[in-house]
Amino acid sequence: MVIVIASVETNAETLASLREALLTMQEASRAEPGCHDYTFSQELGDPNRLRVVEIWDSMDALREHFGMPHMATFRAALAATPPQSMDLRVHELGERLELPS
Repeated sequence: MVIVIASVETNAETLASLREALLTMQEASRAEPGCHDYTFSQELGDPNRLRVVEIWDSMDALREHFGMPHMATFRAALAATPPQSMDLRVHELGERLELPS
């Protein structure tokens, strides 16, 4: 299992211009093989900060994701309206731990 966590600093204007690209990217990515979750969210205490959480079956699935047409479209949207900063971290996990409910 591979977890990707990103923090994106932006502003209201940039966020508004990227909204459709974010929604398209989220939905298209969720439909990919090997994707368990792909979510953009806005921080409650800082509406200019987005969080991205992705969960993939494997590094191979994540690599395939990077080659998808919707990823190229998303990269172009980011290049046209770049965020102020972005911190992205990729974590590869071993076995999944199920916690008791």
